[in-house]
This record gives sequence, structure tokens and C-alpha cells, in this order.
Amino acid sequence: MILCADALTGIKEAINAAFPNTEYQRCIVHQIRNTLKYVSDKDRKEFAKDLKRIYTAPNEETGYEQMLEVSEKWEYDKALCPGSQG
Repeated sequence: MILCADALTGIKEAINAAFPNTEYQRCIVHQIRNTLKYVSDKDRKEFAKDLKRIYTAPNEETGYEQMLEVSEKWEYDKALCPGSQG
């Protein structure tokens, strides 16, 4: 079984207690929202469009290639982003 949900505290443990061996995946909508809050207002629309190329890819290989292209396009200077983990 696969369960897609948000990242509420304790949700993984609760799912595992009720349904052992269930695969958990964070909801793509929540992942996108969480990512976009770190993007400047002026870049948000374009970045969201580029991000969509990754999560709508027809297969894992294409998604990975899209991720590399998007990552390269949006590469940033880590020195200008204190606290970043990228």
C-alpha cells in the first residue's frame, strides 16, 4: 500500500501502526508549496513552471534529466543564501 499525505507530526508512525509495511510519500502539492516559499516573488511563476517539468515527467529517467536542467538553470550563490542546505 502507498499513502500520500502531508507531513503532519507523527503521521508516518500512525500509518505504520495501523498499516505495517505501507510506503509513505509526501503529497506533491505540499512539496511544491514548501519549495516555492523559498523562491522570490519575481521568480516564483517561472520557477513553478520549470518545477512542473520534473513532476509531470513521463518516467523516472526523464524526471531526473529535467531535475538536472532545472537545478542548473536555478543554481544560486550559496554565500548569498545563509542557512541554505543546497
